[in-house]
Amino acid sequence: MSKSKLEYIWLDGYKPTQLMRSKTLVVDKFDGKLESAPMWSFDGSSTRQAEGGSSDCLLKPVFICPDPGRKDGYLVMTEVLNPDKTPHVSNGRATIDDDDGDFWFGFEQEYVLWDLNTHSPYGFPAPGYYPAPQGPYYCSVGAEFNIGRDIAEEHLDMCIDAGLNIEGINAEVMKGQWEYQIFAKGAKAAGDQVWVARYLLERIGEVHNVRINLDPKPVEGDWNGSGMHANFSNSVLRECGDKAIYEKVCEAFGASQEIIQAHIDVYGHGNENRLTGLHETQHINKFSYGVSDRGASIRIPIATVERGWKGWLEDRRCASNADPYKAAARIIKTVKNALK
Repeated sequence: MSKSKLEYIWLDGYKPTQLMRSKTLVVDKFDGKLESAPMWSFDGSSTRQAEGGSSDCLLKPVFICPDPGRKDGYLVMTEVLNPDKTPHVSNGRATIDDDDGDFWFGFEQEYVLWDLNTHSPYGFPAPGYYPAPQGPYYCSVGAEFNIGRDIAEEHLDMCIDAGLNIEGINAEVMKGQWEYQIFAKGAKAAGDQVWVARYLLERIGEVHNVRINLDPKPVEGDWNGSGMHANFSNSVLRECGDKAIYEKVCEAFGASQEIIQAHIDVYGHGNENRLTGLHETQHINKFSYGVSDRGASIRIPIATVERGWKGWLEDRRCASNADPYKAAARIIKTVKNALK
């Protein structure tokens, strides 16, 4: 009898940063289709999502792909529901309204490989010592500067084998820091794929005994932090050909301190340590935008300008530990309000 292993993945109720959880369901004669993955449940009292006296929470499958690390395996991204099938308060995916696919998102996920033996970035000397200053590590080549390529390459292959729309990888500015890019049409689809890509990276880290550190500022001092830059567009931005419309949208993101804060609230915990105005960031309490400006809150890519103001924008404030569902939901709201 044919059996398949379905790994159900969900986000727990830990605050301020949710953790991924997963468990395996073995089923007979599974056809690989999302609609064939059954609703499941888990003990919410063990994940800070329910009380012990009424602990059952539901797992609703929302995305499925092959599990490249398992024979006859599938990865099933799920939403957490209450027993009455309403979205659980921890369910960030449910905050996305009217996801008709018009909004496209490309998330640039930075992360740091963290050595569990030395409790420092992979490739750093013993605690209390530092490598040569950053500069030669970005897109580096060679054993002296490029650390963890085997892990990043393994992750790239697994994402491709899983069918995720990963668009590239590169070593980042800090030693032991990497980035991968995920693109999808639709906010929920983009969030689903980012979370599954994060899950696959964590699984690889288990094998190598390396923690995947998503802290926005993992090392104090003159070192870049880690972000999850959000590239976004809708049909208006892709087709308008109008600089004034782009400026109107950009200005909407900084229209008031309340709007700025509404974005910061869902852009990741500890982001104040990263958004200092240094290391290719704008200060967390300020807002700016500009063409090719990596020190701005919103960067207008030069490719957008060269195409006659047809393209996308990049919000550079999202931290590496941000929930892509919540970040996308907030971006959509601001853009829609700007274009009313």
